[in-house]
Parts: sequence; C-alpha cells; structure tokens
Amino acid sequence: MKNNFSFDVIIPARFSSSRLPGKPLADIAGKPMVQHVYERACESCAERVIVATDDMRVAEAVQGFGGKVCMTSAEHASGTDRLQEVAVNLGLADDRILVNVQGDEPLIPARVIDQVASNLAQNTLTGVATLAEPILTLDDFRNPNIVKVVVSESGLARYFSRAPIPWPRDAFALDDGNLPMDLEPRRHIGIYAYRVALLQSFVSWPMAPLEKFEALEQLRFLYHDENIHVADACAEVPGGVDTEQDLQRMRKLIG
Repeated sequence: MKNNFSFDVIIPARFSSSRLPGKPLADIAGKPMVQHVYERACESCAERVIVATDDMRVAEAVQGFGGKVCMTSAEHASGTDRLQEVAVNLGLADDRILVNVQGDEPLIPARVIDQVASNLAQNTLTGVATLAEPILTLDDFRNPNIVKVVVSESGLARYFSRAPIPWPRDAFALDDGNLPMDLEPRRHIGIYAYRVALLQSFVSWPMAPLEKFEALEQLRFLYHDENIHVADACAEVPGGVDTEQDLQRMRKLIG
C-alpha cells in the first residue's frame, strides 16, 4: 500500500512500570516484548520506527535486535511527553505525523497503525486521531481499566472515561444484568496519531482537571478544545500487557 503522506512510529518503552516492572524486556516466545511491538510496527507503512526509552537496558535490547532507539528523559509523566522529546531531538516539522504505538501491544496489527495515520492525514482539522472497538460484555462495560469513548456523528470524541458511558438509565432500571442491544458502547484503543505542532502545545499545558481525576491524558486535548478523530479499528486489536496475568495470556497467544 502506497500512501500520499508519510509518518513515523514512536514506541514509548518505560522500564519501571508500576504493575509489571521491566515490562518491555519481558520474554515472549524467546524475544523481549518490545521487539514484538517493533516488528509489528515495521510491517506498517511507517517511514521510521523508533523506540523511545529512558533506560539503557531497553536501549541495549533494541539495539541488539537491530532496532532504532532514542533516549529520553526519565521525568516524563506520559508517553505523549516522550514522543514530543523525540520530535524535538529529530528536528521534525510541525506537520509531521507521529503514531504512538504502546510498547505493551505485541500483537498490534500493522493495518491498524496505517489506519490511524491515514485518518489523521485525511482529517486536516483534527490534531489527533485514535481508534475504538465495540464493547460486547457487561463486565467490560463496567470495568474501570477499559476506557470508554463517546463519539459524535461527525466522528469526533466527546468524552473518554473509565466509567461506564453512555449509561442506559431506563434499560438498567428494568434489567441491569445485560447490555441493551442498541447501546453500542465503545472501548478506546490506546493508539494515537498526532501532528508534531500539537505535541509541542500539549507539553506546555498543565494537567487538566478531568485528566487528573480520570488518569487519561487524552482528556487534556479535549479540555483545550482540540478535536480527536475516532474510528472503529479495521482489525481486531488484542489487549495489551499491563499485569502478570496479561503477560501469561500473551505468551500463550504468541508461543
């Protein structure tokens, strides 16, 4: 597939994860997890794939399998801040598109990476693009670790929350044990495409009140009236690795 635009993939890979320390280097089928993510990203149409890390152990592992790496500050509060530092280090133009692929998504499909970059390129009035997928179970709908998104008719995000939204008041008053057939809630998939200029603005803004309460950095964009384009992913995106249980599940899937 040949695009009429170009983009880079940046993979933030922080060593000291609170729930799973050393996560980027966790072994999955004989490779560190970050290598699986890197290889999936290299299957996309990205011009460059770069791992952004603050830890030499991760950097050495990436260099060991022939990947490109950029050292970044250990003080970053989010992957978005880390991407902005990479953009500065590389001297990227303001209109350059960067795709943030989470370092704990070893099964991320390349088609999905291309999709989110293309969506941003086509929607010139939005500074961010991201993806979603249907929520099919009541447990997932109520799970605060699964982020929900509400989208307007034009495909723009209206809100992201860990709470179950939209709340089916009347339906749950009658039966709160099943999702209403016509509710169609959406799970936010944590992949983003940005233009560099907006990343520069993002790091200059203080944490937004909504962002602080929900612990969702994308709310900083909405708080500052920046449009976020949302579309359903063109391929299934298996969940990432946040816990030891997730890691064992991923080992079974890949091994």
